[in-house]
Amino acid sequence: MPDPLALWLGTHAWQIFLAALPLLALVVGALAVAWRHASRPIREAEEPDLRWLIAALLLGFGVVVAAGAAFAEIADALGDGHVLGHWDDSFSAAVATQTPPAVHKTFAVLTRFADPLPMVILGFVVAVLLWRKRHRVYAAGWVMALGGNALLNHSLKLIFERARPVHESGIVAATGYSFPSGHSSGAVVAYGMLAFLACRLLPPAWHIPAVVAAALLSVTAACSRVFVLVHFPSDVLAGMLSGSAWLIVCILAVTAARHHGRVRAGRAARAADRR
Repeated sequence: MPDPLALWLGTHAWQIFLAALPLLALVVGALAVAWRHASRPIREAEEPDLRWLIAALLLGFGVVVAAGAAFAEIADALGDGHVLGHWDDSFSAAVATQTPPAVHKTFAVLTRFADPLPMVILGFVVAVLLWRKRHRVYAAGWVMALGGNALLNHSLKLIFERARPVHESGIVAATGYSFPSGHSSGAVVAYGMLAFLACRLLPPAWHIPAVVAAALLSVTAACSRVFVLVHFPSDVLAGMLSGSAWLIVCILAVTAARHHGRVRAGRAARAADRR
């Protein structure tokens, strides 16, 4: 028997999505403002403070652990006969039959923002620009983020081997396994890293808009995979969780590398002054 709540949510999924976007923008914007105020001592310090770096690493580690635990719970609840698998089927069936064709077609366009080819082009262009501007650590972190996520997602798909939803619409062609969603994880990592780079390299006026835009683009690209009927909701959620965890790992790695470089440069400058 179909799950009543899943059927209702699937029937009204596109309206819920549209209503949630402004709320998401407000929440992410508020969090970005709070973080900017909290991190001001770090940005204004003449020399990097190791205590702040350790605190950031611990916070990031906690988020990674939480995301990993949530991912494991989703993976454990999948499959025929499991509650989540039954819920996924009910939700996807409602989306397939109750969503207007125009909405399906709109999301078929939006999902292209996380397609492999645009992501490869984006990855190449940003890497070249960063390298030419002599931001070598950021360039390496960017390549590590995108390349590592692609490898991680492919490995997870091979581990779980979940089949995609079966629908006859043919809105978007998709092959391979379903769990976790590669478009979802790729969007989170790519747009999240772009927001991180914007906060490090662009004037402050760009920081909060960049973070909000990254969140909206990531969520839109991820949710589009359900509306074009090639992923279950749990695939998308798991992809966003795995992408978020990998994004945090990459940001922490870049931050640690930059901290190490600044410390070495500071020591070298002081040594030169003493001569």
